[in-house]
Amino acid sequence: MKKYYFKAEKLRVGYGKQPLIENIEICLEKGEILTLIGPNGAGKSTILKSITKQLALLGGTVYLGEQDIGQMSGNELSQNMAVVLTEKLRTEMMTCEEVVATGRYPYTGKFGILSDTDRQAVAEAMEPVHVTSLKNKDFSKISDGQRQRVMLARAICQEPEIIILDEPTSYLDIKYKLDFLSILQEMRKKKELTVVMSLHELELAAKVSDKILCVNGSCVERFGTPQEIFKEGYIEKLFSIETGSFDERSESMELESVKGKPEVFVIAGNGSGRNTYRRLQREGIPFATGILFQNDLDYPVAKALAAKVIGTAAFEPITEAALTEAKRCINACERVICCREHFGTLERENQELFDYAKSCKKQIETGR
Repeated sequence: MKKYYFKAEKLRVGYGKQPLIENIEICLEKGEILTLIGPNGAGKSTILKSITKQLALLGGTVYLGEQDIGQMSGNELSQNMAVVLTEKLRTEMMTCEEVVATGRYPYTGKFGILSDTDRQAVAEAMEPVHVTSLKNKDFSKISDGQRQRVMLARAICQEPEIIILDEPTSYLDIKYKLDFLSILQEMRKKKELTVVMSLHELELAAKVSDKILCVNGSCVERFGTPQEIFKEGYIEKLFSIETGSFDERSESMELESVKGKPEVFVIAGNGSGRNTYRRLQREGIPFATGILFQNDLDYPVAKALAAKVIGTAAFEPITEAALTEAKRCINACERVICCREHFGTLERENQELFDYAKSCKKQIETGR
């Protein structure tokens, strides 16, 4: 029988005696990363607070290894689990270094006196999240993004077996989001750190997670690998998306398309058309595009934003019917935008479309 480091069995979580979500089942091997996703208010934070004992479980058991965390002392749990939740830490005249150093308290004894080893751990925790330069600054006077990184350093400094994070990338810019997730992956490899976190950025969840838990208000809808979760149409259902779209294959989120008869025909392909598609959508201009292979980088965005897409099967020759349909669209459009500087050997038909547009004396623009 397979042994899991982190297990949640038949959990019931909620507030007071009122259950919010029931029958939660999670199993993670040591060193795996689990991400909770779902709409705002779905219960992600409630689950995280319950497995960290900040909320009393209404039922079920959480195990670290073979130990029931309900039977672990606060100090014992702190030596195994680090927690970074969204609530802001209250500090009084504490420097950032002093905040990070509180991560060593499970090891310092009741007097909280840091040893040289503890101080070294503090310094080493601050370096990878780029907060060493903040060490002497007042924690209450730095930005939200800087506070988040200091709190991450505090969790790392604790040297836990498992880390629980509630929306850890919320206040981080793209550089620090990538830095932080890279740190988690590195710690997972080197120290077999197990991670349970919630994220709003679905594209990051798909890239960093070994397992994903989908929470939807009253229940956990799915638990599995990113490949099992990100299946066509599911994310739109989970988040009740009614305007715009999310494509699971490309992890592309797009605004609502412009309805109406196409006014512009866009010749694109190989990822060259996406900026033009989005510009036309912003300008409120309905457009058609083609001929696109269904595995082309442009295809998911075109499918989301174009009034009409002329597509063709990947790795198959473009059919005469698709070419004829594209020419009819060009005839009906006021102008043509060509996003390609040259066409590849498998795009003879798109070159023919471009030549056809010129022969029809259509107004032709280059994509930008």
